[in-house]
Amino acid sequence: VYKPLIPCAFLLLATLPAAAQTTSGTGGACPRPAAGSDVRPPPSLFSANGALTVTANYQTALDAQSRTLFCMSTTSGEESPVLHVKPGDTLNLTVTNKVPPLPGTPTQVVSNTTNTCGSNTMTETSTSVHFHGTNTSPACHGDQVIHTLINSGETFTFKLPFPTDEPPGLYWYHPHVHGIAEAAVQGGATGTIIVEGIERMYPDLAGLPERVLILRDQVVAPGTPAPGGSVPSWDVSLNYVPIAYPAFTPAVIRMAGHGKEFWRVANTSADSLYDLQVVYDGVVQTLDVRVLDGVPTGSQDGTRTGKAVQANHIPLATGGRAEFVIPPPPAGTKSAVLRTNKFDTGPGGDNDPARILALLSFDDAKAPTLRTIPASTGPAGKQRFEGLDNAPVTATRKLYFSEVLSDPKNPASPTNFYVTVDGAQPVLFNPTNPPAITTKVGAVEDWTIENRSFEVHEFHMHQIHFLLRASNGQPVALDQQQFLDTVNIPYWDGKGPYPSVTVRMDFRGMIAGDLVYHCHILGHEDNGMMAIIRVAGP
Repeated sequence: VYKPLIPCAFLLLATLPAAAQTTSGTGGACPRPAAGSDVRPPPSLFSANGALTVTANYQTALDAQSRTLFCMSTTSGEESPVLHVKPGDTLNLTVTNKVPPLPGTPTQVVSNTTNTCGSNTMTETSTSVHFHGTNTSPACHGDQVIHTLINSGETFTFKLPFPTDEPPGLYWYHPHVHGIAEAAVQGGATGTIIVEGIERMYPDLAGLPERVLILRDQVVAPGTPAPGGSVPSWDVSLNYVPIAYPAFTPAVIRMAGHGKEFWRVANTSADSLYDLQVVYDGVVQTLDVRVLDGVPTGSQDGTRTGKAVQANHIPLATGGRAEFVIPPPPAGTKSAVLRTNKFDTGPGGDNDPARILALLSFDDAKAPTLRTIPASTGPAGKQRFEGLDNAPVTATRKLYFSEVLSDPKNPASPTNFYVTVDGAQPVLFNPTNPPAITTKVGAVEDWTIENRSFEVHEFHMHQIHFLLRASNGQPVALDQQQFLDTVNIPYWDGKGPYPSVTVRMDFRGMIAGDLVYHCHILGHEDNGMMAIIRVAGP
């Protein structure tokens, strides 16, 4: 039976060589700001002449609470930079794994002579990079997560051509080695990608300040009581500023004026879900949503223009992104906050309580200088998912999420997590598994995914987006029929039909190869809730 390598964060702490045990915030690897700090814009790198070339190191350190941190930093010291590219550009990312090896820990061969990409043997300090949401190739040196391994001391180069019809919006990158993905992402090794050109979809955004906000989570400090009530399952941070139990001190977002801003928000947490609201003097504000999961809302109907969606709260699945315009505060506003409401993950799920994430300060002399959205230089071109709504469907499938104790006679035994094609035998993910589904380039498929467990799951598909069509068998409202790469499926309460979503999958891009789908709660994915799909084609 396949047993994924899942290191306990505290075991990893104890076994890291002394040279790796650098305290963050003192000039060492992976520095982190203090609670209550200002939210600073992450560093940005921009493509030129059709390419963005970046050299980075994957590193580790300890924070003041002795938690393991991980980070991806450029050789000039920029941690988790925003990578700005244009449709048709190529991202050249060279990564060196500088996390020291852990002698004597388990290893596993995950590749053979036909599919090795980097190393073929996984260790507890292996890494890789997944370019979440990008509609790019799963070939080796592209967005290939099944077999790509960069072991301690090794260097690997990703060469990622973006399609010319890649939608403009926010994407992100993170380590994706099965079995240890949760620890790496909770350690903070995540960053964002912006595909430029949003002003062509929404010319009215020109001139608005652009603010990139990145939500992350991490283990709560050692010695904390068990989760429940006000005790969260995970601490969270905003642009690395911790909002930590028990104080929950908010970060501070300083704004130069009282006008609108364009916020690009990514949930790069491993396990935490959010329900975002902006509140002025106790009044929940209406947000002008322009982009979800990197695709401008309503933009794929052939008109090649975005169509804003109004919302007074924005649920963000793990891995999800939302880009929206916040309204200016009324004159005399005394209190303005960005908060998350409690997210009900079910009786078997985590505790994701309500928290104020940031205090908003307007007309602030200490506000950072933000990049502004440029003026449109012309209409948008052909879009990646145009015509999907009316495309002939070539196959329909049903899948489901489920959980079971590894030893049903022992309630304390670990839980096995599965994502299964209906009618097949549930199996834990293994990189050597055969594909659970086989399709081909050009296919258009309708999938219904059920949740047969007592906690929420997040369905994520690599390489493509899907069109959300129905929830629990009922068509969703037209303004909710958006293109996503991650969608929340609520928990089953033990009565009646299983909760489900129905999505239309678009395999019409040039994405031939083996790719994966999984629950993006990474503790679930690490414990088996992932499977391979083979897309046959040129």
